[in-house]
Amino acid sequence: MSIFIMNREDDIRNAVEVLRKGGVILYPTDTIWGIGCDATNSEAVKRVYGIKRRDDSKALICLVDSDARMQRYVREVPEVAWQLVDAVVKPTTLILDNAVNLAPELLAEDGSVGIRITNEPFSKELCYRFQKALVSTSANISGEPSPQNYKDIPEEIIQAVDYVCFSRRQEHKPHEASSVIKLTKDGRVTIIRK
Repeated sequence: MSIFIMNREDDIRNAVEVLRKGGVILYPTDTIWGIGCDATNSEAVKRVYGIKRRDDSKALICLVDSDARMQRYVREVPEVAWQLVDAVVKPTTLILDNAVNLAPELLAEDGSVGIRITNEPFSKELCYRFQKALVSTSANISGEPSPQNYKDIPEEIIQAVDYVCFSRRQEHKPHEASSVIKLTKDGRVTIIRK
């Protein structure tokens, strides 16, 4: 029995190719495994909601690789956001007002978006190579527990996507979802999830 091993470079190239064609991928992030797609592609975003069996009134999070990329998707990033990005140790998703250039299905009713800058090597490189924001939502059916590792992902989810990344599949360690902090233009800070 031969074991197929793919290097990270090829894995990222394959994932980016699928994303550019409007496909949906399963990939390791800076927190747990995620279902991802082009955050600017409405049809792909709708597919993600369908795969998760999730009500599309619940907004999805986006992952980006840098401060500059985050600024492409939020009309005006408040100063406190940059202070938080510099200060936090744990992956932290910021909910920011006035999202732009994203699929409308991703946004909350108030026009805000959940966005996180990833520093984990695989997802950061994936976002950098793709050159756009990536949807990042837990690889589970809505309401079910979030899988911490690849082995925990339901077969139904694996079968529903167009590409499953090879990197970090063997990992077996505890992971947790990001902290979530909502920031408003007028300077209010609300901790949604620690």
